[in-house]
Amino acid sequence: MEESDSFKPRQDSVSDLEISLGYHFVHPELLEQALSHRSYAVEHGIGALDNERLEFLGDAALELVVSHLLFTRHGERCREGELTRMRSFLVNESQLATQALRLGLGKHLRLGRGEDGSGGREKPSILSDAFEAVVGAIYLDSRIEKVFSFIERCFGDLLDQAVDIGLGQDYKSKLQELTQGRFHSVPVYKIEKVSGPDHQRTFQVIINFNGRVLQRGSGRSKKEAEQDAARKALGILDT
Repeated sequence: MEESDSFKPRQDSVSDLEISLGYHFVHPELLEQALSHRSYAVEHGIGALDNERLEFLGDAALELVVSHLLFTRHGERCREGELTRMRSFLVNESQLATQALRLGLGKHLRLGRGEDGSGGREKPSILSDAFEAVVGAIYLDSRIEKVFSFIERCFGDLLDQAVDIGLGQDYKSKLQELTQGRFHSVPVYKIEKVSGPDHQRTFQVIINFNGRVLQRGSGRSKKEAEQDAARKALGILDT
């Protein structure tokens, strides 16, 4: 049975997607497979490959790369459990589906007619699986360094915001509540030092409290440095 135009792999679409991905495939058939849902393979029979094996590989590569990036950014300040929670914030169905939508994977998916007709291009489970499959395809097509570059482009500032958002912790608010309740006073944050080039700055912040420096913190942004200092201060005051 001949495929309709909507189900044919279109080289112009693949090229558009490669621009969105920021990666050009040496073996474009890997990208086509990464975009092929099981429903498409079942519908088109022998010779049609789905993306499940690439998804399996991409899941492992994604976890390794995100773990490494979080360790590099936050490993000196955060414990194992905190790093694990940050990774869970970044590598989950909702977050990966969001990344897939941002890249425009949905319109390039190869779905069976039934799945396509039931809104499969917008289903978080299908989108997140496709994102992982694309990671796996990039890994097979090149090397792990390209996967690192791709993940860093996708997640961007989220890798740095993972301390605040991923941990679900607002250390500044907790510190203010504690100091107000116990000492009837609030901490004051001040930037002590900014170092490094513009694209990789490090902020150092001090907390002044009742006329003395209570704690120092550092981070890649003022907010991250303040949270780091507040976290350390809570460790002192809670003991």
